[in-house]
Amino acid sequence: MEEQQPAKQNCIDISKDRPIAFGNFTDQENWDFFFDARRGADDFFEWYADWPQLRTLLRSHLSYPPEEQSILVPACGNSRLSEHLYDDGFTNITNVDFSKVVISAMLRRNVNERPVMKWRVMDMTDMQFENGTVDAIIDKGGLDALMESELDSRSGILYLSEVKRLLKAGGKYICLTLAEPHVLGLLFRKFRFGWNINLCAIAQKPSSGTAKQLTFMLVAEKCTLTVVSQIIPYMDEYSVESHGYQVQEVFEALERENTVRAEYSTGTDIWCSLDDLKLSVKGDINELEPGRLVKLFLGEPGVSRFFCTGVVFDAQLDLEPFSCGLRVIFFRKSQSYQKNLANELLEWLRCGTSEAARLLMIVLDSSHSNVTWVEILTDISNFVYQLAPVGTGDVIHIAATSEDDLVDEINERKIVHQVTTALTGTIYVEDVMYDPPEDLIFRRLCFERTESWVHSEVPLSREGPNEFFGQVEDKKVPADFTNWKKGNTQKFDSHSSGSDSESSSGQPNLEHNFLATVHHQGFIAGLLLFSLHSERTTSAGGLVKTVIIGLGSGTLPTFMRNCLRNLVIEVVELDPVVLNVASEYFGFIEDELLKVHITDATKFLRERANSEEEGDDSFKVDVLILDVDSSDSSSGLISPEADFVEESFLLTVKDSLSDRGLFIFKLVTKFSSVRGVVYSTLKRVFSNLYHFYVDRDSIEIIFALKKESPRMSENELAEVCDELSRSLKYIKTTWARGVKVDSRLINPLP
Repeated sequence: MEEQQPAKQNCIDISKDRPIAFGNFTDQENWDFFFDARRGADDFFEWYADWPQLRTLLRSHLSYPPEEQSILVPACGNSRLSEHLYDDGFTNITNVDFSKVVISAMLRRNVNERPVMKWRVMDMTDMQFENGTVDAIIDKGGLDALMESELDSRSGILYLSEVKRLLKAGGKYICLTLAEPHVLGLLFRKFRFGWNINLCAIAQKPSSGTAKQLTFMLVAEKCTLTVVSQIIPYMDEYSVESHGYQVQEVFEALERENTVRAEYSTGTDIWCSLDDLKLSVKGDINELEPGRLVKLFLGEPGVSRFFCTGVVFDAQLDLEPFSCGLRVIFFRKSQSYQKNLANELLEWLRCGTSEAARLLMIVLDSSHSNVTWVEILTDISNFVYQLAPVGTGDVIHIAATSEDDLVDEINERKIVHQVTTALTGTIYVEDVMYDPPEDLIFRRLCFERTESWVHSEVPLSREGPNEFFGQVEDKKVPADFTNWKKGNTQKFDSHSSGSDSESSSGQPNLEHNFLATVHHQGFIAGLLLFSLHSERTTSAGGLVKTVIIGLGSGTLPTFMRNCLRNLVIEVVELDPVVLNVASEYFGFIEDELLKVHITDATKFLRERANSEEEGDDSFKVDVLILDVDSSDSSSGLISPEADFVEESFLLTVKDSLSDRGLFIFKLVTKFSSVRGVVYSTLKRVFSNLYHFYVDRDSIEIIFALKKESPRMSENELAEVCDELSRSLKYIKTTWARGVKVDSRLINPLP
């Protein structure tokens, strides 16, 4: 049956192949109106390539037998793509669209001829299916519609996160797209780490004319987290000749992306996943290979809560028999962990090899700071057990080092509040009591998407600020409040009348003049150091215009508002629920010097960057702090979001800064190759860069100055640190002492 042409041609922009008459592509009512006006499923139109052009390519990327392949078609609309696939044998298809009008119409159309095919009214950015249950997701223009505005990619980000969540290992995301630069940019970033990508143009016959833009097919295959592969395009001669400008833009985007991927691939770290080892990339892992050393990455997206790095050592065969096949030791990464790991290995080599055929040493870093090694072992046990060599016994010995870091520090933990939002996921507010001292309680904010990472915490004061500070000094509370482990968990209502940690007004009494989160203290150290160095001339009545991206619990901007009185602070937060949580459970309050904007960070900064072009530079930012964690571990980053270290975003940051502006963010990653790429990108945008490591591991604070002046020498830095210490001489607080110590750790970025 030939496809019918649209009855209302004025609703289609042939040059762009998309409906434009009804406006916003992400508005459900607009789509309902559009499909109702087009009489639902009976008046269809293929905006992109048609089935004869797609059939061979699609079949080559779908597995067999076809009836066993679970296929999801998001934003299905009234396209006949699913019908053609069904008639070709791929009957296990679920179609999703948020328009009830089109789903009802398509269901009526297909219920008799294609009874097995399923139709669901559902938002593609929040699909109600289980993790890892889909073999293929075929998207025909859905992402393009979500990305209609390149200034706001949040819907596209949410949707691609759903795609990655739903696909099985080896599953494929097949995206039919016009490959506009901002769409390709998002696709490349989100499928960079752990995905194999192919990109090809859909071949067109010369006789088909050039009214339509060229359609591209991007195929992303889910593999292991350690793979960063090059993207090879496939273009036929006619596509290149007839769509020169469009193809040129695609090639330019590919060249930029492949350059970044090459930098990742040439990193010094060579890590293997368990799947890599099964493919014998380091020999037969089931057999002992005397002296073999393998750097290992344990965990799998959609399967594991946690991801760990470790090292595998094989014993000498002449030391048999072994009392156990595998010995597993957990280390908490700290300043001394390299020494402890080396000592453990030497001891094992000297006298312990007769006990274990293979040694697995798992290193826990700051991303595991709020969980015990037992919880992590339970989560990754399936991976660990597969590392026991065959024929060496079934016994596995598991132990942890005796470092204080592996001793539980939480005496009691109570969940105060829990809420789930489409933008952020599940948010927890909890009160914890450390052991020791048992009389100090801290309120903390955690996100389930990074559940092994505490975003921020603040002390609960029962007796007022002055007495509380006396407790801090006398009890010598550890500076590192991120190293904790879960104790007994209770769920309770923080607004109950019996709560000691709340005032009569129902608000908790929180000590906002105390920095309990180590990276926040690092932010303040650099802010004060570089402000002093630049002798900043401020506008807005002598106030330093400060922007913080990411509200979290609101403790950082509240502290800055209370303790650094020359700031006017604006906070940019995407999720309004986060603001509600900060206000209700952390005592966050806005005033004339502290405002929150619920908006997209990139859009906000672009408006600031463009203010000078419009003849008004009063909106430029003096200090910009990025305080967000990554929602996608497959990027290789724990903090920040991968989008925020892309060159395009960093250029926007630089343009938004005033002449003596300062950009601050924390960088956390397990991979030196990822860190190297971030450094490389930063250096293409900023020439005046500094950094230091806070805590005792991989939390790195980076400072970028807009001013293109020579970097300070070590002697100059030391002089400014001395001046900063003198300026803080009469501030007798814990945070001031911490700032003086941290400022002396700041060095030029290598």
